[in-house]
Amino acid sequence: MTTEKDPESPDLQLSRSLEKPSLLEQLQGAESEFLSGKRQHADNVESAVRFFLEFLRGFEFLSIEEPTVTVFGSARFGEGHPYYDLARRLGSALAAEGFAVMTGAGPGIMEAANRGAREAGGLSIGADIRLRDEQVANPYVDRMIQFEHFFVRKVMLVKYSCAFVIMPGGYGTLDELFETLTLMQTGKIDDFPVVALGSEFWEPLIHFFEAKLVAEGTIDPADIERIFVTDSVDEAVRFIGEHPRNCARRGAGREI
Repeated sequence: MTTEKDPESPDLQLSRSLEKPSLLEQLQGAESEFLSGKRQHADNVESAVRFFLEFLRGFEFLSIEEPTVTVFGSARFGEGHPYYDLARRLGSALAAEGFAVMTGAGPGIMEAANRGAREAGGLSIGADIRLRDEQVANPYVDRMIQFEHFFVRKVMLVKYSCAFVIMPGGYGTLDELFETLTLMQTGKIDDFPVVALGSEFWEPLIHFFEAKLVAEGTIDPADIERIFVTDSVDEAVRFIGEHPRNCARRGAGREI
């Protein structure tokens, strides 16, 4: 004789659901696995599904009302450093003009920009990337999403930002700068404001562009004009607002 099982209680159902790995946990290590070399077709299809799921998470998270300016820069400049102070003032100035401020959620310049935005009453967003050496999100982020795949994160940042401010940083900062410039140069996206804040840091790079890239014909002189270099927070914010493709006319982000 068989007996019918009692239905599980709501508490037990919840407990069982919490035992399942979250979507983010399922994505851990997915990018390094995908890039490890030649793989079976079925494995590549599975990776493509993971990409799609991460895009969906990004679309849902980054659908916000405020026009968003993303600030890039090194995690290695701590409180008291001039670049930290500059980023903090930038975050405050952007928030005062009604912009949400988004960073990579880490310490250093990212923390400073998020901190300034929060102190001025603006929305402070973090778009973190899972790394081998985990970094703790800074305490000034109001909303945060963590990505596994660098390229998914970069698409989200370009799509949902109406301007970039590039502050002194390393490979990651340069990666974002060059990818954005390439997309504009090739017509994949419309031009939008790209500000390099900190002329002492950035001018040697601009001089290299002029002396080598323009001189050798690998870029046009007009390509350098896609970057606005300044030391002034007020000039940076004004440039963003006065740019022909300015944030105020684009709502929450850019369409690509």
